[in-house]
Amino acid sequence: MNANPRLDLALLLDVARAAGELALRLRAAGLEIDYKAGNSPVTNADFACDALLTERLRSARPDYGWLSEETADDSDRMSRRRLFVVDPIDGTRAFLNDRPWWAVSAAVVEDDRPIAGVVFAPQTGEVYAAAVGDGATLNGRPIRVSETSALEDAGIVGEPRLFTHIDWPTPWPAMRVEPRNSTAYRMCLVASGDFDATLTLAPKHDWDLAAADLIAREAGAQCGDHQGGVFSYNRSIPQQSNLVCANPLIAPLILERLAHIAPRQTPPNAASK
Repeated sequence: MNANPRLDLALLLDVARAAGELALRLRAAGLEIDYKAGNSPVTNADFACDALLTERLRSARPDYGWLSEETADDSDRMSRRRLFVVDPIDGTRAFLNDRPWWAVSAAVVEDDRPIAGVVFAPQTGEVYAAAVGDGATLNGRPIRVSETSALEDAGIVGEPRLFTHIDWPTPWPAMRVEPRNSTAYRMCLVASGDFDATLTLAPKHDWDLAAADLIAREAGAQCGDHQGGVFSYNRSIPQQSNLVCANPLIAPLILERLAHIAPRQTPPNAASK
């Protein structure tokens, strides 16, 4: 049976909203906090949202595979043409500190590419969404990337320390650089034109990227690795080497500045979950 991206998107929208509302209720009641390898925080809300997403999405599409940050990976997903790729709470540090820069990210991937995606930021009330070929929306209204054509004074959403590191062969020009915790939310801010680009040179998992990758590309962004390659999902190791997401006018200028970096080489980066 062929997938219907619009029907999948409607499902993702409903379930992502429910997960975001659950996260807010659990935080208001008081969180239980633990830490994973690398000192990355995880809460009872992460696990509860993952359970909600798992139950509602997989019961609706039992033939789809599953990949989530908070679920042990299962190689069964490799045998599925379609799968859900989710991050129950992307930006847990912001969630813990009552900053609004966290999101529920959920996508359907078919044949290694996302075909439907939702990024819901509960504290800001922003719902970014896309189905392949239908464009991208914010709260139901179409969005498009900016038309900024120069790096000077461009708006970059990312870690300021990345751009001042001494190892850059050519210093970056003066730009407006602002941090946001959630990688998916950063990419959506590029999709909406609020910022012109985001980049990180640290590896990112599929669940960080899949939904926002589709949203950004449907809004006209160039999205992929530092060599200009597009992402392929549902591989044995569900991880991408780095991220460049930008409007198509300044994307080549950014890639030019990254040309000295060898494949999979990751210079110092302050990006964090």
